[in-house]
Amino acid sequence: MSASFAIVGSGPSGMYSADALLKKFPDCTVDVFDKIPMPFGLIRYGVAPDHFKTKNTARQFDRTLSLDNVRYLGNVEIGRDLSVEELKDNYDAVVYAIGAYNDRELGIPGEDLAGVTGACAFVGWYNGHPDYADVEPMLDGGATAVIGIGNVALDVCRVLVKTRAEMRDSDISAHALDIIQDMPIEAVHMFGRRGPVEAGFTPKELGEIRDLERCAVIVDADQIPDEVEGDLEGREKGIKEKNLKTLRELAAQDKPEKPVKMHFQFYASPVEIFGTDRVEGIRLERTEVIDGRAVATGETFDVPCCSVVTAIGYYADPPEGLPLDGATIDNVYGRVRDNIYVVGWAKRGSSGTIPTNGPDSRSVVDLLTQDLHKEGVELGKPGGSAIDKMLAERNVRVVTHDDVGTIRAAETANAVDGHPWEKFIHIDDMIAALD
Repeated sequence: MSASFAIVGSGPSGMYSADALLKKFPDCTVDVFDKIPMPFGLIRYGVAPDHFKTKNTARQFDRTLSLDNVRYLGNVEIGRDLSVEELKDNYDAVVYAIGAYNDRELGIPGEDLAGVTGACAFVGWYNGHPDYADVEPMLDGGATAVIGIGNVALDVCRVLVKTRAEMRDSDISAHALDIIQDMPIEAVHMFGRRGPVEAGFTPKELGEIRDLERCAVIVDADQIPDEVEGDLEGREKGIKEKNLKTLRELAAQDKPEKPVKMHFQFYASPVEIFGTDRVEGIRLERTEVIDGRAVATGETFDVPCCSVVTAIGYYADPPEGLPLDGATIDNVYGRVRDNIYVVGWAKRGSSGTIPTNGPDSRSVVDLLTQDLHKEGVELGKPGGSAIDKMLAERNVRVVTHDDVGTIRAAETANAVDGHPWEKFIHIDDMIAALD
């Protein structure tokens, strides 16, 4: 009897899991569910719109969805259309790859002011995610503050300062690009509580801001240490050394007369966002790093800005029946309970790059395989046949892999200004393209 598997979430961790299951169980069937009609999660809605090499990973995933024993069931939300228990009862194993799509809070006064946006929402907005189509980031002033010193924070800064011509080949949503280009921007400030060594960005991301058309990068040379200290070694130490080298070069370069400035400010912790009805500025406290921790010095300074984007991490929001343990689904090495497993950011937290999800997903599938091969475990649950009946009875409009191709063709036909396609930002419009 062949095994039947369900994967909830079609982003990188989910699709890497599908590939791993197919290798372990060649005769199995895999049903991939996603609450959005269009697949690939973080690839489509999280990767920066000008990072097409990374987005091309979707081609590999699309080939997986094309296989005869793999099905895509888009527009199906677990917790709304099907329950956790219904999946558990009808598949031999269920893998949750739902990511972490909720922004952590700063926990400071003024965070609820209009103009404060979490990076997940902000990135989702300019990438056309339906959940964030109505975000209003209030980009109507001369300066924006970005809290965080990781790749996401760097992406936000870069997208804000690039010209329309520089974004021509990207797949940024047209409505977001128009608002960004209309912003009378003069400065973007990126703040980090700790220093350059502790920064989470990678050398590739950092190198992309060297020669921006209208923006000069400002780095304080006094904030850059002479060498990487601490317990770091091997590849991780090499990454930090490359970052410091690039930051030194940015600090030493002649500052061209460009109308926009991107300010890197390390050792600065936000303590208050101020304004009457909306963001008017942010107050930060100088810090120093002691034993890897940011310690407050008591010295504060204010920076005027019209908006604040927080890029300090995310937490998962699982359907009922999957308890949280902090920011992740409660699990032990990916095993949740019974025949339920979790991978990706929902398992380990929001860390790593897209390829990081490969070995993470494979390790969980190895664990799953060991569990199913134990003595007394019987395979052969009904899988998709039972689930299809439930969805039909509940009048759920399931989007298939063929439907995805139809929607993508419509998005390609809607492309403007040199962009490869124009994503539908509302689910109703995606479904309308099919009907």
